[in-house]
Amino acid sequence: MTTSPAAPPEGPPPKPPAGHGLLEGKVVVVTAAAGTGIGSAAARRCLAEGAEVMISDQHARRLGEARAELAAEYGDRVAAAGCDVTDEAAVTGLMEGAVARFGRIDVLINNAGLGGTASVLDMTDEQWGKVLDVTLNGTFRCTRAALRVMVEQGHGGAVVNNASVLGWRAQPGQAHYAAAKAGVMAFTRCAALDVAAHGIRVNAVAPSLAMHPFLAKVTSEELLAELVGREAFGRSAQPWEVANVMVFLASDYASYLTGEVVAVSSQHP
Repeated sequence: MTTSPAAPPEGPPPKPPAGHGLLEGKVVVVTAAAGTGIGSAAARRCLAEGAEVMISDQHARRLGEARAELAAEYGDRVAAAGCDVTDEAAVTGLMEGAVARFGRIDVLINNAGLGGTASVLDMTDEQWGKVLDVTLNGTFRCTRAALRVMVEQGHGGAVVNNASVLGWRAQPGQAHYAAAKAGVMAFTRCAALDVAAHGIRVNAVAPSLAMHPFLAKVTSEELLAELVGREAFGRSAQPWEVANVMVFLASDYASYLTGEVVAVSSQHP
């Protein structure tokens, strides 16, 4: 006997939970934290959990607006510094700026990434290289710079990378993005072993579909409807729902987790 799957729950998505001090006393650096996506949500959740946070983005105006909005609620626990993750000097400056402002770095959340849609048949070297440079190489540059600080500090730390379920699953037109995210996953596993002896943890999240205005702007309604239809809850994730898992991985509750990629998804095959 077979039964039909239950219909997805109706109604609005849940609201963010209150903070519980999971990152109290920690200093967090978040890349690509301006705007309305996962990085912005991660910065807000880290602040809600008691952290001091350095937000960064390459878009100066949006970064300033994000900092002002967060500072209105969290005061001097939030600072901002511009950074292009494809620029090694800028990445080094971001980490040095965080240490100068807050005294140390305990957590790095690598959120910077670049997508796009193009068939392999038509994809140019420039399209391929740009996505890889921001999404994979940028994650490497920021992680390397932060880990050097954490090792010198000598009291552990955590890195949380933003991967994607496309690192595991295929989607047409996403060869460059999927390859970059699969690279982030492999990089996460190997980097974790490189710094385990220093008490530093490196993990990643792999979201399926987290909706925000920018994604809606660059994705067709047909594709979004198809992707939402694959989700067990019948909706996309809210960015803060991905950020919650990032906060868990950054916190002491994940003290025995390293080299792991955690799917933040209700997607079924």
